[in-house]
Amino acid sequence: MDRVSSSEQPPAAKISSIFIYPIKSCRGISVSQASISLTGFRWDRQWLVVNSKGRAYTQRVEPKLALVEVELPKDAFTNGWELTKSSYLVVRAPGMDDLNVCLGKQCAKADGVSVWEWSGSALDEGDEASKWFSTYLGKPSWLVRFNAVSETRAVDPKFAPGFKVMFSDGYPFLLISQGSLDALNELLKEPVPINRFRPNCSILVKGCEPFSEDLWKELKINMFKFQGVKLCFRCKVPTINQENGIASSEPNETLKEFRSDKVLRPNKKQQGKESLTEGKGKTISVGDCVYVFSKASSAAEAAA
Repeated sequence: MDRVSSSEQPPAAKISSIFIYPIKSCRGISVSQASISLTGFRWDRQWLVVNSKGRAYTQRVEPKLALVEVELPKDAFTNGWELTKSSYLVVRAPGMDDLNVCLGKQCAKADGVSVWEWSGSALDEGDEASKWFSTYLGKPSWLVRFNAVSETRAVDPKFAPGFKVMFSDGYPFLLISQGSLDALNELLKEPVPINRFRPNCSILVKGCEPFSEDLWKELKINMFKFQGVKLCFRCKVPTINQENGIASSEPNETLKEFRSDKVLRPNKKQQGKESLTEGKGKTISVGDCVYVFSKASSAAEAAA
């Protein structure tokens, strides 16, 4: 691992976009700044759509979720904003009336909610939300919110003991560089936008070489120290067109040719770096510099 002192290290990149996904597997919201909490960005993956058994729906099995737009109050992403009884999460989809979910209401507890390896209780957003998603997906569905008062969902202790998330797949942040996306698109017949990868630091950065983020182990953005704990395995979701919900074979087929473990780590799937954070800051913003203090010597040495 290479280590460079902060006084000698120029910025490796700058944040060019920040995305937040309030409802897991639904469309994200592009914001200019975002408050950071103990589980990632405030509002990120706080809600989840589940089936009659309480199991999470994702785009892997319900690609129509890609068409569901989500809106929060304009000031909800500013530091210190507090919700009121008139604050709403607004949900939209083709052919559907708007669904308004009150952020300040009391919700009943729903037991038996599960996402991947985790199961526990969540907060049921009510009959109206259930009817809306049931109608849209054509099967019994419920909208639930993470019950932060009584529940904890830890990340994989093998990579980051002591950290936690809400309904994210595994880690609080996913960082990807514009250079990596550009390099991939040069190989594709039809270029894909960044929303295929749903980065949520969900962070998109500019100014670094393609795939250099593979190696980043310790970095700093504003007052926050981030740890790059592992490379991100890619599932079916990048093959789903986020504008129409239709899946194809790309870009995953091309990624397999030069980004698979067989290529990068022949002795031991990637597009993006999953990160954790600690620090005393409150927000990060588009335009913030990214400083890298230590990095792996090669992609083969980066945790996957």
